[in-house]
Amino acid sequence: MPIRTTETAPAAGVRAVPRGGSPAARARRTERAKNWARRAPLLPALVFLIIVTQLPFVATVVISFTRWNALAPENRGFAALDNYRAVFTDPAMRASVGTTVLLTVTVVLVSLLLGLVLALLLDRGFRGRGIVRTLLITPFLVVPVASALLWKHALYNASYGLLNGSLTWIWRLFGSDDPPQPDWMTDSPLAAVEVSLIWQWTPFMMLILLAGLQSRATDAIEAARMDGASAFDIFRYLTLPHLRRYLELAALLGTVYVVQNFDAVFTITSGGLGTANLPYTIYQTFYQAHDYGRASAQGVVVVLCSLLVATFALRTVSSLLREEVTR
Repeated sequence: MPIRTTETAPAAGVRAVPRGGSPAARARRTERAKNWARRAPLLPALVFLIIVTQLPFVATVVISFTRWNALAPENRGFAALDNYRAVFTDPAMRASVGTTVLLTVTVVLVSLLLGLVLALLLDRGFRGRGIVRTLLITPFLVVPVASALLWKHALYNASYGLLNGSLTWIWRLFGSDDPPQPDWMTDSPLAAVEVSLIWQWTPFMMLILLAGLQSRATDAIEAARMDGASAFDIFRYLTLPHLRRYLELAALLGTVYVVQNFDAVFTITSGGLGTANLPYTIYQTFYQAHDYGRASAQGVVVVLCSLLVATFALRTVSSLLREEVTR
């Protein structure tokens, strides 16, 4: 005997919900699936980035709370905050902080000023501008170690360097056989490192500021010229306010990179004569003193300070992007 199925009618005043949910719920599920479909190709890169960067940093944080010196393996154990206390009370660490601040401020400000001058020159039209721009960008493309070696041997060397050779040639033009032959890396070690870094980072600042100059509104500049404004007035009241965000971005990004510089200090002076910055001090603690716990604590402190600067840089980039979108 066949079984009859009966369907219950919905109660009065109750709206039947279609199978699969309401249209709004189905739309939300569809949008969620689309979002996951767009993000899925990025998941392998995200996992790789976490494995390569975040897991080593977590391991560094863990080691920073341990007492671990390869020269005293029997004294290994949990150190709590002793390593961080030693970081902030170590005279060598405080000296390296001062050296890092002085090195970073000098390099960033001078390269920013030179980059602004070069960007203003390249913003003008002249024959061979493309070739000049390529030549000016070249120092930034040189490998940092190769750049430091170039300055150490080809320029600073007291016996055969270009600087002392130029002094000898100039003095001989005036009939003198006793030209000055300074030892640049010994007499001015920190300045020697700063000049090499300024040479390397000026093109970076120039590129950012040149991009800012080429995004100016030309109609406002033309109107100012028609009103009789001088070139200095245009630069002061139109160009400089427009470049404010780009100047901030270049300074912040330059600070993030120069703070972490190790190649120039290691190659030119080997951290001697008061040129040891934070990365070189960490290198000395880890590879020479073999104090892995304290070196990890120093690294964590430097990373946190760099993240603080990087946060301001990201905010500046976000504000620039918002300004470009709203134009």
